Amino acid sequence: MNKKALKQVWNYIKKYRIAMIITLVLAVAIVAMTLYVPIIIGNAIDNIVEAGDVNFVRIKDNIILVLILVALTAIFQWIMNTLNNKITYNVVRDIRNEAFDKIEKLPLKYIDAHAYGDIVSRVIADVDQFADGLLMGFTQAFTGIVTILGTLLFMISINVKITLIVVLVTPLSLLVANFIAKKTYSMFRLQSVTRGEQTSLIEEMIGNEKIVKAFGHEDEALEQFDEINERLQKYSLRAIFFSSLTNPCTRFVNSVVYAAVALTGAFLAISGGITVGGLSCFLSYANQYTKPFNEISGVITELQNALACAARIFELIAEEPQAPEPENAVTLCDVSGNVTLQNVDFSYTPEKELIKNFNLTVKPGQRIAIVGPTGCGKTTLINLLMRFYDVNSGSIKVEDNDIRNVTRHSLRSSYGMVLQETWLASGTIRDNIVMGKPDATDEEVIAAAKAAHSHSFIKRLPHGYDTVIGEDGGNLSQGQKQLLCITRVMLCKPPMLILDEATSSIDTRTEIKIQNAFAKLMEGRTSFIVAHRLSTIMEADVILVMNNGNIIEQGNHRQLLEKDGFYAKLYKSQYA
Repeated sequence: MNKKALKQVWNYIKKYRIAMIITLVLAVAIVAMTLYVPIIIGNAIDNIVEAGDVNFVRIKDNIILVLILVALTAIFQWIMNTLNNKITYNVVRDIRNEAFDKIEKLPLKYIDAHAYGDIVSRVIADVDQFADGLLMGFTQAFTGIVTILGTLLFMISINVKITLIVVLVTPLSLLVANFIAKKTYSMFRLQSVTRGEQTSLIEEMIGNEKIVKAFGHEDEALEQFDEINERLQKYSLRAIFFSSLTNPCTRFVNSVVYAAVALTGAFLAISGGITVGGLSCFLSYANQYTKPFNEISGVITELQNALACAARIFELIAEEPQAPEPENAVTLCDVSGNVTLQNVDFSYTPEKELIKNFNLTVKPGQRIAIVGPTGCGKTTLINLLMRFYDVNSGSIKVEDNDIRNVTRHSLRSSYGMVLQETWLASGTIRDNIVMGKPDATDEEVIAAAKAAHSHSFIKRLPHGYDTVIGEDGGNLSQGQKQLLCITRVMLCKPPMLILDEATSSIDTRTEIKIQNAFAKLMEGRTSFIVAHRLSTIMEADVILVMNNGNIIEQGNHRQLLEKDGFYAKLYKSQYA
């Protein structure tokens, strides 16, 4: 059993120790009443053993007492189960909150390196599996342990010899359960990991269904899914097979205990060592004593699965968060747009260099265009400017402040960012536009939409700015989604802009209008423009031509054409 995961689970549970104490008290009361009932029934049996000598008054009193105890037991059981549910789902809520909070704080390199589906599986499916195991543990483990201790005391009070037989034989069921439990943990762990892999594939295929169909990848996707599904079936069957052995094995041991008690008790009853009612009471106790062993062995099996799932979510929670901001971190204000990159080195993986000894000085209001072949480091440079990734060496400064000594919020608030890949959240059109400026007035929103040329299509929507869109824009076209992202930046009017293929999904006529709007927005603002279409960057103050992470050419459009180098060839390839 994963002791580390068990300890972490306890750290979450102990916050609800008052509810746990009440649950334990109720468990003791339930067991005490449950165990007292056989004694009353045994007394009733002893009152009707001899013909013509039946004490109906005593029997009536016994029946009434049994009914009262059963009713109280049912009420206490209901209260205990309610508390157990409350503890379990509070713990699950806390774990999910902490997991999601950690996702928000994780560095982008973790998100980029892990399949989204696997992360989703950990937070949703694994936590659900953990909750099932935890709930079963609370409900059965508490009452089970108390029942075992209580029945032992009651049995000793009736007959010590028979109690010894029960005590000596019953632990065999725990040994059997422990042996099987060790086998099941590894299988449940593999089952949980493979389930995450399957969720990841499903999420990826559904999210890119158009591409899958366009390139006829259906058969390959099915084969990939079948392979993962086969592995999941194999691990699940093995886990279930081993766990299913627990109950019959422990039941067999318990049946042996019951038979031994019945046989020994029968001989004692014949010799007068115990009454018939006493034997009936003892057999009931023997059955109640062994029953928790079955339940606890089942709980152990379920806990193997729960802890395997808990270990995965705790791995996520234990991940190293992004580097904390220094205590004296600077809050950027009145940003004019001075940006300096000095001797910057960066690579995503140590064995593969990307950006090496990169130097750049940007003055306020300059428009810096970045061009180059795919994979040369254009978008990586944007990631470094926004501090989505930290440089390996060198420094990036804004207003002469190293961005590692600046609060992330103030740094990122200084940039307006429009990427080729759009992102819209579920909600209204207005909610998506005001994301960077929640207190914006309707007039400001409409003015931004008009500047971005999105106002006309928004007004044609069923409810205008109050139209609710689904995840990632719902039924909006790619161009409309991009216009909304541009509107978002137009509203914020940040001191610096980052445009990464910002008009790639927009028709040529609208693009010209957007470029004019951007030109107006960029006046007096430092702007970084990543583009493949050179028509969008001809007016840039400085064009950086990148290749293999280095600047190989630098200048304005006219100067670079006169050099007749890499940029000139790129230009001629598009406009020859």
